[in-house]
Amino acid sequence: MKSKYPGKLLPLLFLAPTLIVSVLFLYYPAGMSFRLSLYKTLFMGRKKVFNGLGNFVDLFTSPKFHAVVGKSFIFSFSVVVGGLVIGLAIALLANRKVRGARLYRTGLIWPYALSPAIAGTIWLFLFNPNTGMLTYVIEVLFGVQPDWLASGPLSMFMVIVAATWKNLGYNIIFFLAGLQNVPGEFLEAADVDGANVFQKFWHITLPLLSPTIFFLVVMNMIYSFFRTFALIDIMTKGGPAGATNIMIFNLYRDAFQYFRSGIAASQSLLLFVLVSILTLIQFKTSGKGVYYGG
Repeated sequence: MKSKYPGKLLPLLFLAPTLIVSVLFLYYPAGMSFRLSLYKTLFMGRKKVFNGLGNFVDLFTSPKFHAVVGKSFIFSFSVVVGGLVIGLAIALLANRKVRGARLYRTGLIWPYALSPAIAGTIWLFLFNPNTGMLTYVIEVLFGVQPDWLASGPLSMFMVIVAATWKNLGYNIIFFLAGLQNVPGEFLEAADVDGANVFQKFWHITLPLLSPTIFFLVVMNMIYSFFRTFALIDIMTKGGPAGATNIMIFNLYRDAFQYFRSGIAASQSLLLFVLVSILTLIQFKTSGKGVYYGG
């Protein structure tokens, strides 16, 4: 079959911008991170000594790093499950035909447009132990004044709530799109058969939403592991006593506070591999239950 292009250089010319950006901002940094992970940095990062796989061995044998990984899993699981359940519940309500529905939907989606730093600041004010609105409401209702910043479990709960809220608009957008694509004739047939609201949701709506749910599980997992640094930095800075020190924040501290760039590069690679493995597992397991129609 004859090529549609007059020469071999023209396709490469079209691909050149993509290739250049990919090499400069993806492949080259990845290669440098791998190279740096093989070195141990000394004297505030001014000297590098080849260490082979020593950094990885140190991480795998470090109880402190094991604790960081455990907190990361707890944080990620809570954000993913909470974000999807709450997002779907709100999307179901927002999908109803009521006056001013577009205005309500816009209000539900806008938190996603905020930067993580601003979202973290908002929730830090709400959870302030002395002047926060949520603290005041809890004190009025239950007679206690929780110190969110001094308790490890409360601090973790605080950042989970903030991270879930920050990504809620993203989930609602996709759930709304999925709900609006559910064929109305399916629901009408279920009404004729006498199905109640729960039965229609469980046997019709949820299976047809499975591609959306599958996509959002993967995207929320990536978000919880990679894009929550600013929230934690603003709200708790990994404290108290490392209670909210998840992997992405621990990586930052090792690289820019302790100047251990070698061990930080090793953590970045482990984090990438970990999320890749979790994503592959998700594709192998949950992907089998996804219904695409047809």
